[in-house]
Amino acid sequence: MNDTPSSDTAPDREAVRARVQDCFDRSGLLCHLGAHLGEVAPGRVHIHLPYGAQLTQHLGFFHAGATSAIADAAGGFAALTRTPIGYTVLTVEFKVNLMAPAQGESLEAVGRVIRAGRTLSVVQVDVYAVQLGEKTPVALMQQTLMSLPEK
Repeated sequence: MNDTPSSDTAPDREAVRARVQDCFDRSGLLCHLGAHLGEVAPGRVHIHLPYGAQLTQHLGFFHAGATSAIADAAGGFAALTRTPIGYTVLTVEFKVNLMAPAQGESLEAVGRVIRAGRTLSVVQVDVYAVQLGEKTPVALMQQTLMSLPEK
């Protein structure tokens, strides 16, 4: 099953990025954490989080809360790219598997839409620790989001 829109109905990549960037810029927690938006494409969004001592737990690894926050955001924005104009998304459920200590120069969360439904969308997010250009998988999230009209 291919969930990628055909090229004649695919939204303009610049418009998709602008829509996601606008929402990203209004996300107080992401700004507070120091995260930044990476690649944006229909059904796929990357978020990067540079290492900082304020983001760690007692052993010096990225805190699971920081890891989960960028995963939730990457998944939500990925779903937003597949949501009609005039609608937004809201997370209703997620499950995170923390697979390895998150240590490195930064984290990268990659959200990918598995199914974009009219009401509910399912997204998978892979989170990597990045050190000297090498990526190590540290977390996996499955997320369900609901579509609702923007206010």
